[in-house]
Amino acid sequence: MHTLWKGSISFGLVNVPVKMHAATESQEFKFNYLHEDCKNRIRSIKKCPACDIEVGTDDLVKGFEYEKDRYVVLSEDDLASLEQPMSRSIDILDFINLPEIDPIYYQKSYYLSPEETAMKAYKLLCQSMEESGKVALARVTMRSKQHLACLRVFEKGLVMETMHYPKEIRHMDVVWDSVVPTEAELTMARQLIENLARPFEPEKYHDELHEQMVGLIESKIAGESYQVDTPAKGGKVVDLMEALRASIALTENEKGQLKASDNDEGPIKPLKSIKRVQAEKPIKAVESKELFARVEKDEESDGEKLTDQGKSTEKPKSTLTPRKRTTRRAKEA
Repeated sequence: MHTLWKGSISFGLVNVPVKMHAATESQEFKFNYLHEDCKNRIRSIKKCPACDIEVGTDDLVKGFEYEKDRYVVLSEDDLASLEQPMSRSIDILDFINLPEIDPIYYQKSYYLSPEETAMKAYKLLCQSMEESGKVALARVTMRSKQHLACLRVFEKGLVMETMHYPKEIRHMDVVWDSVVPTEAELTMARQLIENLARPFEPEKYHDELHEQMVGLIESKIAGESYQVDTPAKGGKVVDLMEALRASIALTENEKGQLKASDNDEGPIKPLKSIKRVQAEKPIKAVESKELFARVEKDEESDGEKLTDQGKSTEKPKSTLTPRKRTTRRAKEA
């Protein structure tokens, strides 16, 4: 993984040199604007609408709009005077319980891996935090900005989550305090939640829009058409209790199917042969054996045809991924 930052974790008198790596990556597709006639990429032009001239980078200054169309100009020296001194330290402030932090505070995840000379101290910190059930609240300065951060153990290593400060969190305007659900509605809602409860398996969740975008791009490259199946829209539900009852019935049915598939040792055999035998008139034992033999032979040939069709229609898994862009600051780190 690419190293974004090098520094150390400091708690008490202990200092653990670490390297920082991005723990997540964007799968969003980036598009460029092209000239429709020649398909060449257009360039952005900075132009002053008042002077009606193109402006170069050297002619730009930073301004803050404190009133409508009124700005205060801040020079590079002004901004430099407020910059935090370059720090290579992640200073642990407190150890707390993870459930006390609401996920709304989290910004972005980074992996912290140890330098070769600090593997024992790194492992000591990881194991101690894991056994105590605590996470660390820390302060770190990156790109001249001070961040609040949370350090926790993940996959036998440390991950650092940069966090929002309390002032950055917006609060909801609560207007539904006077609404009181009935006990029957609460009971059915709890039952519905229980029916939909599953263990967390992140592999089963997919970005469907991303997969459709891959299919669309690959089809365009190959000169083929691409069509997305539009899901059927459900009818408008007016009665809340009726909606809960219908949802519970649906989830109970799905739950039963899941249990049946788990208990079965193999795939469910088709009832084709039984229907054929029942449709016939009573026959002799010898004729019955011959009929069953013909039916089984037909089913085997039908199964082979379906298997061949499945193989021919199955598309290879796409390897198309958005092009990664490395920023200048990341290269210099």
